[in-house]
Amino acid sequence: MVARAAHKKPTAIIVGAGIGGTASAARLSQAGFDVTVLEKNDFAGGRCSIFTDPSGKHRFDTGPSLYLIPRLFEEAFKDLGTSLDKEGIKLVKCEPNYRIVFPDKEVVEMSSDLTKMKQEVERWEGEQGFEGFLGFLKEGHAHMELSMIHVLHRNFTSLLSMVRPSLIVNLRKLHPFVSVYTRATKYFKTERMRRAFTFAAMYLVSLFPRRLLPQTGEAHRSPCALRQGMSPFDALGAYNLLQYTEHCEGILYPLGGFAQVPLALQRIAERNGANFRFNSAVKSVTVEAGQARGVELENGEKLKADVVLVNADLVWSMAHLYKETSYSKRLEEKPVSCSSISFYWSMKRKIPELNSHTIFLAEEYREAAPEDRDSVIVLVPVGHISAALPKSSDWDKVVEETRVKVITEIERRLDLTGFRDLIEHETVNTPITWGENNVLAFRPKTRHPTVKNAYFVGASAHPGTGVPIVLAGARMATTQILDDLKMPIPKQWEVSASELATHRTLRDAAGGATLLAALTLLIAIIVALYLRR
Repeated sequence: MVARAAHKKPTAIIVGAGIGGTASAARLSQAGFDVTVLEKNDFAGGRCSIFTDPSGKHRFDTGPSLYLIPRLFEEAFKDLGTSLDKEGIKLVKCEPNYRIVFPDKEVVEMSSDLTKMKQEVERWEGEQGFEGFLGFLKEGHAHMELSMIHVLHRNFTSLLSMVRPSLIVNLRKLHPFVSVYTRATKYFKTERMRRAFTFAAMYLVSLFPRRLLPQTGEAHRSPCALRQGMSPFDALGAYNLLQYTEHCEGILYPLGGFAQVPLALQRIAERNGANFRFNSAVKSVTVEAGQARGVELENGEKLKADVVLVNADLVWSMAHLYKETSYSKRLEEKPVSCSSISFYWSMKRKIPELNSHTIFLAEEYREAAPEDRDSVIVLVPVGHISAALPKSSDWDKVVEETRVKVITEIERRLDLTGFRDLIEHETVNTPITWGENNVLAFRPKTRHPTVKNAYFVGASAHPGTGVPIVLAGARMATTQILDDLKMPIPKQWEVSASELATHRTLRDAAGGATLLAALTLLIAIIVALYLRR
């Protein structure tokens, strides 16, 4: 622990003002830290931000547009002594959740209205189809509750921290050895419904280790997912928790854009005394005697701190902000999930054929605008930049070819002629630009493996990507920091004793017999996985 005078506040530097950074700043400043947030851009929010086109009339969310798992948002703001409503965040419900347009032009509408879903499911599955749908949601609910208890409120600081009897006993119930697509085949008989209820693995992944799944012959032809997403043939069975939250809790959207969430967290942090410095790119983390002591900015300025928490891509941070190690090299060699090309189109008129969320599934499956116009965001799944993809100099050609194919498919499936002529302005993001904005796809730990008082938060750290998951990660990371520095955790956080125990080493575990039994079972699982390869 860093030595400090009794009257002096502990200091923390947070690198990056994304969702994880702003939430952590609010939490640490509430807990008594003197917090400085350093952000390379001139705004907070990171990928969770908004921009307008040159006319100033069309607004776009650069990242998320699906407000899912509302309890994690509510928990985060409650911990901070406030609420979404008190912070001026107004939510509207998206109904239907989304429209799925298949290659044969057939449309499936997904809704949180169970009466509508009964009609929709039975249209494809027959009279018994609704029973299968309810069974799928029931399983998804079980996965949600187990994930909340054993994953989203538990930090995994080491392999041994995963060896908990409660997790091991419930591991099988999370279906970690089969894909979400395989689980769907148990409840749905038609390929159309199986696809409709599994494509969501594209936008929320990595709550659990991907490596638990045995490799199948389908993997090479599975569709990639959006940004950090996974193929439904690779995503674990537990991911049907998404269908539970979508159909039982609904899909919401913050009025004014998703950026309202990090902006609210920034305001809370500033009320608690945190200082945000924008246009402040960090060059490196200062490490002395194996402990983080502060940072050096690109302009040469040096800042000291007791704790450094990085809210940037973890793999990039390990390679650029810290000295290269064998661990950082291993991270760079790990398999990655997919990214996307994103088109942001300012349209000359409204497009009634498009819903707030319209999904065009591939044949090979494996106030945002003026009153009389539309703003359209198109996400096209592609490979990751570290995969065998074109160099940056070739992306212009790839983008143009993709653009032509996307527009052609929209016109064909919706019988919408002249769509391309309605595009008034276009902005494009590719895996290159996503990478520059720290959007990658790994899930290492919240604490640096070798440097003391150095931590990570965000979509590339545990527990994973997606705004609600990153909010849970901020709770984990800041609880870890307070526990490591032996500081009291604010009572508002309602951190249970069992939750806190997972942040500590197994020296606090009760009894060697339990540990031995757990380790034996873990070894058995590893052997079983090896034999299934």
